[in-house]
Amino acid sequence: MYAAILAGGVGTRLWPRSRQDRPKQFTEITGSGLTMIQETALRLEGVVNSDRLFVVTGAAFSGLAREQLPDVPAQQILVEPSGRNTAPAIGLACIHLQRTAPDAVLAVLPADHVILDSEGFRAALRQAGELATDGYLVTLGIEPTFAHTGYGYIKRSEPLPVSTAEATAYAVDRFLEKPNRHTAEEFLLEGGYYWNGGIFVASVAVWLAELARQTPDIYTRVQRIGEAMDTPDADAVLEREWADMPSISVDYAIMEHAQRVAVVPLQAGWNDVGSWDALETILEQDDRGNSIAKGDVLLLDSEGNIVYSDKRLVALVNVSNLVVVDTGDTLLIGDKRNMQRVKDVVEQLRRQGRTELL
Repeated sequence: MYAAILAGGVGTRLWPRSRQDRPKQFTEITGSGLTMIQETALRLEGVVNSDRLFVVTGAAFSGLAREQLPDVPAQQILVEPSGRNTAPAIGLACIHLQRTAPDAVLAVLPADHVILDSEGFRAALRQAGELATDGYLVTLGIEPTFAHTGYGYIKRSEPLPVSTAEATAYAVDRFLEKPNRHTAEEFLLEGGYYWNGGIFVASVAVWLAELARQTPDIYTRVQRIGEAMDTPDADAVLEREWADMPSISVDYAIMEHAQRVAVVPLQAGWNDVGSWDALETILEQDDRGNSIAKGDVLLLDSEGNIVYSDKRLVALVNVSNLVVVDTGDTLLIGDKRNMQRVKDVVEQLRRQGRTELL
């Protein structure tokens, strides 16, 4: 199996730790000592060797990718001239693999998610790889733990044969948009629904066939890019074709109307860490519900807080349900229940022209 880590996002809701010159996938968020992309690569060990690992990212971040993943061959750090969402990024990885390993199975996964049970993840990925060799396009479906309204959902249908008694897999009935609260609660009550975590596995041939069938414009352009590889015109062709490349997610471009789609359930402590309050579900808490992501922290009669500090001591006295993020040049303090509004702070700074803080 090969893998492509998609590492082109910005992650504004994790400002001020996530910045436009070093977004969250290239930073340490959870206090593990590793950046998120390093954790993602490490999680693949035992299933995908580093010489079979690709990273798709923007030109501004290619140096960070090489620096943080030195075992990945430099030619497998694939640079997008500009962001065009996940479907073209997958097409770019496939066109590279088509030249050297056309029969390969390719797993595609985001660079900035947390999965606490790495072995459980690897077991699910291996099962997905087996289905992919049989021609399925496979997604890992996250077992929902509550009625989340911020994720798309996957509805399963009939079970599929698997190689081990511990494994399970199902055909996919359909993909569903982000639901309202009532609908999400109905999904959990009914059962058979999973969160769509954006982790997909298929053979290179199936990926390209679905692109050709559903988004021929993307397919044609990545084929032209592939034909120009190893020629003097390679960079010029990439720039030209990418300039008019459609910007569309793999969910809309491929998954929703793909043929022979399967889901492998994943229950492994998954979290997309979309905002600071998400750290509460993946970090240890003290006896008063405080979560310390990083730093020297002193807590007096305080409860339910989340603290991240790069350099300085942070002391909290008689406060509750706060997020405190100190990065040295910037201090963020907010109500834990309203951390989605961090993106509003970023937008205000952008309007004020304070780009040095973004």
